[in-house]
Parts: sequence; C-alpha cells; structure tokens
Amino acid sequence: MDVPLLVAVVVLTALAFDFTNGFHDTANAMATSIATGALRPRVAVAMSSVLNLVGAFLSVEVAKTISGGIVDDLKITPAVVFAGLVGAIVWNLLTWLVGLPSSSSHALFGGLIGATWIASGASAVHFGKVIEKVLIPAVASPVIAGLIAMAATYLTYRLTRTADRKVVSSGFRIGQIVSAGLVSLAHGTNDAQKTMGVITLTLITAGALPSNAGPPVWVIISAGTAIALGTYFGGWRITHTLGKGLTTIDGPQGFAAQTSAAAVILTSSHLGFALSTTHVVSGGILGGGLGRRASNVQWSTAGRMVLAWVLTLPAAAVVGAIASSIASRGTAGVIVVAAVGIIVAAGIYLASRRKPVTPDSVVNDELSLEPLKVAA
Repeated sequence: MDVPLLVAVVVLTALAFDFTNGFHDTANAMATSIATGALRPRVAVAMSSVLNLVGAFLSVEVAKTISGGIVDDLKITPAVVFAGLVGAIVWNLLTWLVGLPSSSSHALFGGLIGATWIASGASAVHFGKVIEKVLIPAVASPVIAGLIAMAATYLTYRLTRTADRKVVSSGFRIGQIVSAGLVSLAHGTNDAQKTMGVITLTLITAGALPSNAGPPVWVIISAGTAIALGTYFGGWRITHTLGKGLTTIDGPQGFAAQTSAAAVILTSSHLGFALSTTHVVSGGILGGGLGRRASNVQWSTAGRMVLAWVLTLPAAAVVGAIASSIASRGTAGVIVVAAVGIIVAAGIYLASRRKPVTPDSVVNDELSLEPLKVAA
C-alpha cells in the first residue's frame, strides 16, 4: 500500500479508537453525578464532551510519552501502528459490550506492544518505560485515588452529620457538577493525548516528522474532537456499572470520588504518566463507598473489573500481534485486518442492540446487575 495512503488509514483508525475511548470512558467523569441526580444524563455527556475537547489543548506530555517512549519508532512501520490500534479497538468494544470499565489506555498500550513485538522483536519495545510510565501508575493511581476518596468521604460525613440535610444536599450537588467538570477536563488532558501520540508516532515512522517530535496542531484538534464526539454519545453500559453497580452513591461520596480522581489524573498528565482514568475513577468510587460503609461495595462487580484490568494489556497485545503478523505482509494484509476489524465491530454493535442500555435505564436503574455480566 502506498505510504501516504497507509498513513491516512492509520490516522483514521486512530481517530476511530479515540471515538471509542470517548464513549467507553464517559462514565469516568459523569457516572457518579448521573447516579446521584446532580446532572441529567444528556446534560452530563454534553458538558463532558466540551471539557474533554478543552482538556486536549492543555498539555502534550503524555502524547510525547506515547510517540517516543513506549516503542522504538525507528523499528516499526505505519502498518504496525495500525495493527496495534485494531487490537485496542476490539478490546474496547468487547468490554463496552459487557459493561466493564476497563482501561482504553492499556488496550492501546497492549495493542502497540503486541504489534511491535511480533513485527520487530522484543528489543523494539522499551520495557523500562512501560514499567515506569504505565505499569507502576496503573497499580498506584487507583490506590491513591481510593485512599484520598475514602478519607474525604469519612471526614465529610463526620463534619456534616449535624447539618441541615437539604443544605448539605444542595451544596454537594453543586460540588459534584464542578468536580465532574474537573474529571472531564483531566480526561481530555490524559486520554486525548494518547491518540495524539499514536498519530505522531505514525507520522514519525513514515518520515513526515523528525524523531521525538511533538504533535502538530491539526493532530491536537482532530484527537480532541474525536474523543469529544465519542463522549457525547455516552457509554451508558459502563455508566450503569460505575454509577449503580459498584456501590450506592450519594452527593458527598460522588464529590469525594470525582475530586480525588481529578487531582490524581491532572498531576499525572503534568508529569507525563499515561495512566488509566478508568482505574483512577474506579478507585475513587470504591474509596468513597468504603469511607461511608464497606458493605455498600459490590465486591463481585469490583472483582470482575479488576479481572478486566489484568487481562486488558495482554489481551489487546495478543490481538495486536495477530493483526501485525497479517498487516505486515503488505497491502493485502492491511485490507484483511481492516475488513476483519470492521466485521468484528459490527458484530459487537449488533449484539449490543439485543439488550440496549439507555440514559433512562441508567437513571431509573431498570437493569439488574446480572444481565451486565453477560449481555449489557
């Protein structure tokens, strides 16, 4: 395949991944606000999409980590990046189908690592950087967010136990709207940059940009727009899991969870750590539940989430590796991978229509937890 045409295909695929990242991770910012009634679902996703777009312009440190830190840009081709993106998209869609808030970020890293490893060998993967910038933050960030949220929730209930309930409820409603906005802004600064990094990496491998270059302005705009559009469509399946299926949430818990998550994500974005906003927000929600009453936590749902977290990187890596072994064979290989990816995506979408999850069902809790295990 002609290199410019292949680059265009990879850029479009990267933006498609960014779109799935948006609707997959909408729940990270808005699940608690929707669950407590602080924001109506459609208003919440509209607000989140705008702030995701704004956040995409605040930093490029994470994008530089992706484009110049995870894999050796001198040892891969645009076809390899394309294969990695396919692996990430397939995993994102599968976990969305079953309503599990897994990490879009780790799906992307796994897809890239698997595709690069099979195409150019283990030496083309910077495992030291993977451990430093991906794996350590993956373990530490939800724990930190959870501890902060647990302490904040406990203190909040202690300090407001004698206050007027209506005043407290009104105050935390406003606080939740502000904190949800901060999480959306933080999500844009971290997750939108991952797609910027992938597109920049593709341009570097094609010789259109020098090694270690930052993302051009058009890349920042397109990546920010794609994740904002995906966010607006709303990931109602995962919103239901985080807002209703993990723990019962009221105003103080939601505020504590969102504020702790926003603080961790914004700090990490500044430092260039490409962490998972899903892990951070889930940790914050769990911490909020523990800070109020441990029995509120649905540990079976939490266990399924953790299992998905553990499987995300290797599963996406396997799909990326398979796709890379085919795509690296030339134009025909790229076409085959693209065709199979489209068929799988269409099949997952059709399966999702058998039991749709709507904004109304998220608010009214019409779904039980059991269907979400298999078909939500």
